[in-house]
Amino acid sequence: RDKRAMFGLVVLILFVLAAGYTQIAELDAKWDIGIVSNIPYDPQIQGYELLEGPTLGHPFGTDNLGRDVLSRLISGARVSMIVGLFGLTLAGLVGIPLGVLAAYYGGWVDMIVMRYIDIQWAFPNFIIAVMLVGIFGLGLQNVIFAIFLAYIDDFARVIRGMVLAIKEEDYILASRALGVTDARLMIKHIFPNALPPVIVLSSVFFAAAILLESGLTFLGLGVSPLTPTWGSVLNDARPFFSSAWWLATFPGLVIMMVVLSTNFVGDALRDLNDVREYDSSVTGA
Repeated sequence: RDKRAMFGLVVLILFVLAAGYTQIAELDAKWDIGIVSNIPYDPQIQGYELLEGPTLGHPFGTDNLGRDVLSRLISGARVSMIVGLFGLTLAGLVGIPLGVLAAYYGGWVDMIVMRYIDIQWAFPNFIIAVMLVGIFGLGLQNVIFAIFLAYIDDFARVIRGMVLAIKEEDYILASRALGVTDARLMIKHIFPNALPPVIVLSSVFFAAAILLESGLTFLGLGVSPLTPTWGSVLNDARPFFSSAWWLATFPGLVIMMVVLSTNFVGDALRDLNDVREYDSSVTGA
């Protein structure tokens, strides 16, 4: 029923398909299987049609080296997908347990975790990522590592707030009185109830991670310049902003649509979670 969510879902499905197909095409070329090919062109192959505007053969035009912009954007979807998924997954695997432990035990555990969060919150995620990439160098792994460290505090802060409320619920207090161990309480009762809002917010983090990766690559601090990414396509377009409008317009639109679509789906998941919580409260009452 939510048109924005449906639009966002369609765009994200296309995004996932583009990333998946690019990965399959790369493996196919590496192993010389010959099942699939780059669509519509090889993103690395240079052509003779330099700075050609949008045509039927090149819907998004070509760059100053004759490379097809659409093919480079499709190829760049794989990098954005890998960076967002792996970086945020690692951040969640560290940040979520930290937040649960800090909220559940309180005291010095909470103080240590919160001081870490406060220190990291003093620096924007982009600044943290720039510093880390500057220290460890360029490369896909280093960008993933930078996003991983940049978002640990976000996961920890969000789930800490959820656990602080959940641990005072009657069923948690009753379980404690019955002698249920802390580990069982956290794993079986607290964590599952605190996770849905975190999953919803992960969509926001994923969109921010895509923007972060694109920004790093645009500044020349992301993955290798030889790897087509959305940020590198924008970076290549800088000298031609006035003479070749399509070089910056289409990559910008693609990034905007994916980020907005992720937020639309996240809003729909949040509304669905709010409805379920309301239904549960009414049923419990």
